[in-house]
Amino acid sequence: MKTSSLRQPGRPREFDADLALDGAIALFSEQGYAGTSISELARAMQVTPGSLYKAFADKQAIFLAALTRYQQLRGEALNRRLADAPNGRARVEALLRHYSESSVGETGRRGCLVVSCAVELATRNDELARRITQSLGANEARFEVFLRQGQQDGSVSPDLNVPATAAMLLCLTQGMRVLGKTGRTTEEMAQLVDNALTLLG
Repeated sequence: MKTSSLRQPGRPREFDADLALDGAIALFSEQGYAGTSISELARAMQVTPGSLYKAFADKQAIFLAALTRYQQLRGEALNRRLADAPNGRARVEALLRHYSESSVGETGRRGCLVVSCAVELATRNDELARRITQSLGANEARFEVFLRQGQQDGSVSPDLNVPATAAMLLCLTQGMRVLGKTGRTTEEMAQLVDNALTLLG
């Protein structure tokens, strides 16, 4: 999404939409939805409040656009990581490492946009609840696909309960993002992944 897609009648000030939304992602992830004001968003997005309101109807619209941008960026990074995974087990591991490495350092302390804000809002907004349910469901389904691929190629135990394990791994990844806000180490997060992989046989 580029600047031109955000223009509305009235000649709003132009700005780089992707760069602006990256600023919103960082702020929402760190402070949550309720704890973030429009003036703070304007500073983080490097635009004036007036230009912000000309581009977005309200704070919720900013958040939804930020969520779309966040999911796009995370998806692209994950796809690059999965490209070299040779089998189902390796794809499961790549997905787990993707989350564990996002749960340490500055990125880990900032937190996950879904965990920090979307769950908070899901009980109050049907559209957002649908988006979050869809996103988490897609992650769980991805684990299930990789586990079944692993069973087919011999890298995962044929006796593994795939649906139950996929659900468990989803819980693990979301839990890692929560723990990441408390300042866990790279070694601690890597050990969680190592332990989870032992369950695959």
